[in-house]
Amino acid sequence: MKEYVRFIKFALFSASAGLIEIGAFALLNEISGWSYWPCYLIALLCSILWNFTLNRKFTFRSAANVPVAMLKVLGFYAVFTPATTLLGSYLADTLLWNEYLVTGINMGLNFVCEYLYQRYFVFRNSIDSKI
Repeated sequence: MKEYVRFIKFALFSASAGLIEIGAFALLNEISGWSYWPCYLIALLCSILWNFTLNRKFTFRSAANVPVAMLKVLGFYAVFTPATTLLGSYLADTLLWNEYLVTGINMGLNFVCEYLYQRYFVFRNSIDSKI
């Protein structure tokens, strides 16, 4: 039951980060005139900071060393961000897929991968250490 509640918390915080990401993306996409990738990249960075902060404190309740946890998350995004930025740019700019559809697909992929990564790697040994 505890893991179910943890997942629900992660999903809710991720939804709030998703609102930040799609809001920032829409704002940049509609007014900047930039191609897909800079709009997506800036929006993703905004959501990462929000999501990491809330999930560390409230979902995983971790007292782990914050800089170490942030470096681990940086490792995830060092792979995830270029992959989704390049794929998203290809789908939106080359194949002319709808930018919002591409961003939604990336957000769904990010949600699943990030939960697994944070739960089983970043906070694996420090979950509920800040009770």
